[in-house]
Amino acid sequence: MTYQFYEQLPQDAQMIREEVFIKEQGFQIEFDDIDHHCLHLVLYKDNKPVGCARMYDENGQMILGRIAVLKTYRHLHLGTQILEILENKAKELGYHSVYLSAQVRASDFYKKNGYIRYGEEYLDEYCPHCHMKKDIE
Repeated sequence: MTYQFYEQLPQDAQMIREEVFIKEQGFQIEFDDIDHHCLHLVLYKDNKPVGCARMYDENGQMILGRIAVLKTYRHLHLGTQILEILENKAKELGYHSVYLSAQVRASDFYKKNGYIRYGEEYLDEYCPHCHMKKDIE
């Protein structure tokens, strides 16, 4: 498994996000202005893009998001690898905590990886979401 960070949204990440969030999950608003000031991560298996995520600073907090793994590769624990890569990058950049907005249906995955839920649930395109945080010191 290899990975690469990009300062602009790469085609590989765009393809994964379209496949997972638009085609598979039915979201309509997938790409936004935040994409222009993120670090984008793409995870590769045998030189094929299989997972992605983005990270960015918002008011001094490191926000992780758009974490996705192609369906045929989900049994390989790549989501956990993506989180570890992002958390290590955040530490390298001087952050002590990371934050994300999780689909409620995926919140157990994040909880298993040390994230704590906080605040109220809210809807994003009719899908229940919650805020989660992890200290990475």
